[in-house]
Amino acid sequence: MNSVGDSFGWAFRDPQWPGKMLVQGLIAIIPIVGWIAMTGWLMMAFENARNGRNELPPAGFHLERGIAIFVVFLVYGLVLNIPAIILYGIGGGTAGAGNGNNAAAVAGSGLISLAGLLSFAAGLFFRFLIPSLIVNTYHGGFAGGFDLEKVWKLATLNVTNSVIAGLIIFVASLIGDVGFLCCIGFIFTVPYENTINAGAAAWFDKQQAALSAPPAVPAT
Repeated sequence: MNSVGDSFGWAFRDPQWPGKMLVQGLIAIIPIVGWIAMTGWLMMAFENARNGRNELPPAGFHLERGIAIFVVFLVYGLVLNIPAIILYGIGGGTAGAGNGNNAAAVAGSGLISLAGLLSFAAGLFFRFLIPSLIVNTYHGGFAGGFDLEKVWKLATLNVTNSVIAGLIIFVASLIGDVGFLCCIGFIFTVPYENTINAGAAAWFDKQQAALSAPPAVPAT
């Protein structure tokens, strides 16, 4: 992964990419199991990308590879959205308890709007962390993903790299969502989103590893 821009195209260097994406996208339709399989496929794609192999992993039920990162993503996503969830609840309750009271309706609407902004901010921060979460979970499983000190240390080793990789992952999420607007297009866009995430995380891993490597000892 020579540049972060390669994240968008490296998967297409595999001549078998259409079939692999199609089958993995079909598997992803299965609730929970399919989602775990997709995250397992993501981790295998990350492994290929970080090792310089322009090859997508075979489609399949990669549950063992996916369960750790799936749980890590789920827990971080829920925790980061707790403030928004609380405000949504308070706002909805305030508006509903107003019984036609305009002031209560306005207050409830304001709280719901604030909750929406907090949810959006949480989503951006989550994507800032995703490269570090992928790398740490790849190396350490559940323990690596939930080691807050290591996750934060890697994410902030070079904040610019985290921001760039996070922005690529944010764009990838938009691409993935487009498929849901095009009937069954998500069967291709969601797997493609995950190949972009894998490429961005591989680039991030390479950049951060270079920064943390010990300085070379000059030859005598």
